[in-house]
Amino acid sequence: MKKRLAFILAGVLALSACSAGGTPSSSDSASGESSLKAETLASSAEEPLPEPDNNWQFDTPENHNMDSAVFDALHAALPGSGIHAVVTVKDGAVVDEYYEEGYNENTLFPFHSASKSFTSALVGIAIDEGDIGGVDDLLSDYLPQAAQMTDGKQNLTLRHLLTQTSGLEWYEWGGGYSNWEEFRSAENWVDYILGRELIYQPGAVFNYSTGNTHLLSAVLQAATGRNQEEYCREKLFDPMGISGEAHWGADPQGVADGGNGVLISARDAAKFGQLFLDGGNWRGRQLVPAAWVEESTSVQNAGPGSTGQYGYQWWIQPYAPGQYGTYATPYPSALYDTYFAFGYAGQFIYVVPELDLVAVFASSCQSSYGPRPYFTDYILNAYKGE
Repeated sequence: MKKRLAFILAGVLALSACSAGGTPSSSDSASGESSLKAETLASSAEEPLPEPDNNWQFDTPENHNMDSAVFDALHAALPGSGIHAVVTVKDGAVVDEYYEEGYNENTLFPFHSASKSFTSALVGIAIDEGDIGGVDDLLSDYLPQAAQMTDGKQNLTLRHLLTQTSGLEWYEWGGGYSNWEEFRSAENWVDYILGRELIYQPGAVFNYSTGNTHLLSAVLQAATGRNQEEYCREKLFDPMGISGEAHWGADPQGVADGGNGVLISARDAAKFGQLFLDGGNWRGRQLVPAAWVEESTSVQNAGPGSTGQYGYQWWIQPYAPGQYGTYATPYPSALYDTYFAFGYAGQFIYVVPELDLVAVFASSCQSSYGPRPYFTDYILNAYKGE
């Protein structure tokens, strides 16, 4: 009996040992699977996301319901116009490019006041990231010089700067006297702007001023701890694959020339237009908040009249194909809501959401409006309609 009991006990011990050190139990198996899953997830979390393809796709106009013959006519009409480069993007693909002799896809152009729209985008990013509280923050919250202002200037907000309604005395738009050279030759641009007399109640009157936008650049620098060129490179240019040669000018204190200073190729300027057309999303990355894109390209005030209405440093105006009568096509006409960045001597970044279209002009035209008929009478006219 004792031998039998000893044998049974030995068997039980052997089975226990096998369970502990041999074939795993169901609880051990589940634990192992969980551990393996955790290791797999950790490994995948450490793997960087694939870099987006920032290069343009190229296609024929016909594949996007546009007439290549109209673009041929555009190319024939452009020499001697003062327009150096035109890039047309439809449905996310470059369908036509023109470069005057001596220029190419890598040429950097000064986009002058079209720079203002880039600055607006950066303000929207800084608000989204919490560096700036919002458009109704006081200017004096960010600039020590502004904190000492009186006579109503202490009420200036970022909204007033964004909408060109600061009320500060400024002469830049239209003909007649201009304080532009005085501003540009000042030892300290920010102090010069803040020293202008307040001639309108803030928010009451549209008065176009590169000075307003330069103050926004100074705010960006104070709020983010980086000048606007560095901030733009990190938040927009590098993620979009914009050439490392693109850059900003700056004032004597190193504040980026946010209202006039970006130098960029026409192709890369088209990327900025495409970014806004796609609601601030670039190849799967949300670079500019979609709500800011909507707000900044919506009418905030009436603007100066025929040029268009005004958002946050963007112009808004509907255009019709063939509007100026310089070139006719048999295709149906329409009126397309358009917003655009606009700069001196004919710099344009046009965005036409209904057509999924972006058109860029880089120019040195005698009239800043010189490219406008080429946009309406050729590029819009090239669309064949539904």
